[in-house]
Amino acid sequence: MLVGHIHAPRQIKLIEASEPELDGDDQIIFQPELACLCGSDEPYFSKDYEEFQPKVGQSLHEMIGTVVATSGDRFQTGDRVLCVPDEHHGLQQRFCIRQQNAIPVDPRPTDAEAVLAQPLGTVLFAMRDLPNILDWNVVVVGQGPMGLLFTGVVRNLGAREIIALDIDPSRLEASRKMGASATINPHEQDPVAAVRELTAGGMADLVVEAVGRRDRQINLAAGLCRPHGDLLMFGVPTNVIDGIDFGSIFWNNITLHTSVGPDFIRDFPLAMRWIAEGRIDVTPLITHRFPLEKIQEAYETFVEHRDGAIKVFVEFP
Repeated sequence: MLVGHIHAPRQIKLIEASEPELDGDDQIIFQPELACLCGSDEPYFSKDYEEFQPKVGQSLHEMIGTVVATSGDRFQTGDRVLCVPDEHHGLQQRFCIRQQNAIPVDPRPTDAEAVLAQPLGTVLFAMRDLPNILDWNVVVVGQGPMGLLFTGVVRNLGAREIIALDIDPSRLEASRKMGASATINPHEQDPVAAVRELTAGGMADLVVEAVGRRDRQINLAAGLCRPHGDLLMFGVPTNVIDGIDFGSIFWNNITLHTSVGPDFIRDFPLAMRWIAEGRIDVTPLITHRFPLEKIQEAYETFVEHRDGAIKVFVEFP
């Protein structure tokens, strides 16, 4: 079978590997059918950070497919499931995983929509730990795939103003489709002044930082938040962050939230249900699709945002 191997920065190839075997109870062998790339896969590809030393099989973790063997009692051979592999080791034609790392695929949405229950589940998990945002002014900094999902979710949860920030006009266009009431391009206008005007001087009750990594915008996010407001750092940070103006967070009594580790019992199934029942439309995120043999082109398209790429899908043979 084929597995992915990032053998140099921004260079990935497919190599042959041995077939997986069930190695204990409560296991399944999962065969991916459709997957999509995530911003948290990008560091493995670019190898920009010391903590990311890609191993064979990394990096892919948002996927649906079929159970081809099982030693557990939760699934049967032939069942279609959404699976989240450990440590992003999903770039393989088949792999062994705990059955607890999978949930059933609802047959109502398209396969591409169903895959997006994984990232949507991480957003729902983050929002579950926040206060009720009904009638709140919310700013989402960054309108990549995760920022767009936050835009759609806070719309569903009753936010008053839903203000989306990004420097990419095509992503701001997608923001409006996801329910943004206003969009701001920081390259074209002062975001602080724009948010102040849109909120009648009150600023944001909640700011979501959905950029993370090298381009993190924590200082900007804090500057958009009202005193005693809430700031969610969702974008995955580097382990050590320099240059953070923590004083503005401290002296304004801003509550800082982080979020990682959604739940397979509540969050991913709820996300699948939202999508299946049409409670949220995730189709504006679905932009590109490549076969597995073009994984290099798929990665390049995703990390370079080529041709308005938002979510880039990979089809397994």
